[in-house]
Amino acid sequence: MPALVLVGAQWGDEGKGKATDLLGGSVDYVVRYQGGNNAGHTVVVGDQKYALHLLPSGILSPNVVPVIGNGVVVDPGVMLEEIRGLEERGIDCSKLRLSSNAHLITPYDTTLDKVSERFLGKRRIGTTGRGIGPAYSDKINRVGIRVQDIFDESILRQKVEAALDQKNQILVKLYNRREIDPGKVVDEFLGYAEKLAPFLADTTLEVNQALDDGKVVVLEGGQGTLLDVDHGTYPFVTSSNPTAGGACTGSGIGPTRIDRVIGILKAYTTRVGAGPFPTELFDEDGDKLRTIGGERGVTTGRDRRCGWFDAVIARYATRVNGLTDFFLTKLDVLTGWERIPVCVAYQVDGERVTEMPLTQTGFHHAEPVYEYLPGWTEDISKAKTFTDLPKNAQDYVKALEEMSGAPISAIGVGPGRDETIEINSFI
Repeated sequence: MPALVLVGAQWGDEGKGKATDLLGGSVDYVVRYQGGNNAGHTVVVGDQKYALHLLPSGILSPNVVPVIGNGVVVDPGVMLEEIRGLEERGIDCSKLRLSSNAHLITPYDTTLDKVSERFLGKRRIGTTGRGIGPAYSDKINRVGIRVQDIFDESILRQKVEAALDQKNQILVKLYNRREIDPGKVVDEFLGYAEKLAPFLADTTLEVNQALDDGKVVVLEGGQGTLLDVDHGTYPFVTSSNPTAGGACTGSGIGPTRIDRVIGILKAYTTRVGAGPFPTELFDEDGDKLRTIGGERGVTTGRDRRCGWFDAVIARYATRVNGLTDFFLTKLDVLTGWERIPVCVAYQVDGERVTEMPLTQTGFHHAEPVYEYLPGWTEDISKAKTFTDLPKNAQDYVKALEEMSGAPISAIGVGPGRDETIEINSFI
């Protein structure tokens, strides 16, 4: 059985956790392939709400093996605390697998993230301050600490000392901060070894063997397409590749093993942090979307910026990810509007464009061109089939599907696990 990729088709927070959880009964493995605890997924099961930050969404499904792949950066303290919190609520985390090649977020990564963001002032990117960017920088600069290193004190000490030789100079001379003691960092990480050991695995080997055995593997990104470091709204992006291509490098499986790429698409648009956002609303409609949609970051606690659906970025996500399907979430939030604007193009320097502008400057100055679709007032949360939806809601979904360039195979009509309309099976 080939693998499936779940990727956010906007700026993240589209509902990937619900999509993964929906597949839980049919899936054997869920692999998180990038990001760190700067992302968050909310999954509602019955009357229970679970906020996941680092752990794969599949951890809530008892028959699923959840995997933290090599492409993830891991704060070991956060990981262990999240496991503890789930176990206290009766969730079994013993099946969790952690790649020995995943990189660790160090205390100096977190410190540098916070002080450098403050140093930027008005030019700040809007990071979560959790050390994600510096950890990926360490990885690319080949001074990173991997999970496997905490099981060899000699190697760990050499790597930490080498990294801090440079970073302490930056902290002291550029940011006027105190040096960080390498010995304390080493001792902290060695203290995690015994607790992390039960989860350690050759995840690349295990996932490939699972595919050889005909098992279903879902590859789960942490953020959305427009936050991809290569294909997103740079520099207001994350430091890794949540797009479908990152699923291969972040999990260690080949692209020929991927059969379907499912884009998670919110029925409107949100983003967290700084950066351009053409359809952003600063009026009562924006406040209404934020309130009804519960648009507050799972990890950051920050209010999300809200705007109308943007078909330009949806088409872009279809193209750069090779999307085969969409899962449209939060359609219920739009109930009650007399008419609903949808951005179908941009005006950039007086010219109408229907694809992403070539430059960052062009996107920054893009003004949305709207078409208006009739709204609905009926409660759709109990709808079980597409035909259960009011005609205007059906027409809205059909219009988004045509504009976005891939079929909508599932629709979220409420936050609950069972509040989903399946049009076509993903498996």
